[in-house]
Amino acid sequence: MERTAPACRTISVGTLRVSNDLPMVLIAGPCQIESRDHALMMARALSDIAAGADVPFIFKSSFDKANRTSITGQRGLGLEQGLAVLGDIRREVGCPVMTDIHEPAQCAPAAEVADILQIPAFLCRQTDLLVGAGRTGAAINVKKGQFLAPWDMQHVADKIASTGNHRIFLCERGTCFGYNRLVTDLCSLPIMARTGYPVVIDATHSVQQPGGQGEQSGGERVFAPLIARAAVAIGVAAVFIEAHDNPDHAPSDGPNMVSLSDMPDLLHLLASLDRVAKSNSAKDGDATATITPGEEANS
Repeated sequence: MERTAPACRTISVGTLRVSNDLPMVLIAGPCQIESRDHALMMARALSDIAAGADVPFIFKSSFDKANRTSITGQRGLGLEQGLAVLGDIRREVGCPVMTDIHEPAQCAPAAEVADILQIPAFLCRQTDLLVGAGRTGAAINVKKGQFLAPWDMQHVADKIASTGNHRIFLCERGTCFGYNRLVTDLCSLPIMARTGYPVVIDATHSVQQPGGQGEQSGGERVFAPLIARAAVAIGVAAVFIEAHDNPDHAPSDGPNMVSLSDMPDLLHLLASLDRVAKSNSAKDGDATATITPGEEANS
């Protein structure tokens, strides 16, 4: 049975407007906040790169990475110091900021600083966390769990929306494919867009190899631009790219982060693809309106 897609939602984040049918937004930054100086340097550099490509920019970095592979993994500055840094970036660089939360108690203090609260993929079904985040009124970016079908994200969104907060982004970041391996089903993008909520492609975590280096995750950053290009050609509201000035020495997710020096050329290419994709969206848009669970297997 076919279902008609809801109207495409437009969500305001600071002065930005984010929607599946508007020009794409870049969400970028290092995986975790390493220091105030480093985070500010990265935010300024990425903001300048985005401005040069005429792409709206949201800075992302996490005050705590609570889902490290090993107990020895570095986690960041912590809630108080990390939020202080994000607040400085928001004021001094003038861009919206996004950060991970892991517990309901972190929702309110994080929402006082961050424009967008991010729900990590492993926690995307944690009802108390989703409801707590929704109640803050902040925009919420939910990463699709590596274990979920894309149509299951409607239930995730419904949990947040039950609070009256419809400022929701749904983010694709790959699906488990055996041990230490992810694959990205690009069909998930139009399927999730059927909800009407803006869809984000996380190009760098999509090429992660969870636990692939024993005590830490691996990754193949060379493929991240390919995932980003393919997703933008289909049409997405935002592209999430973790970037670093020296990814080989980053404390977390270095193997899948894009080097800062590679970002200008990549972003110009993505912006060009986005313009082509959005100009043809009226022709392609019906694809998101007719997909229902189970139909893919019979197609």
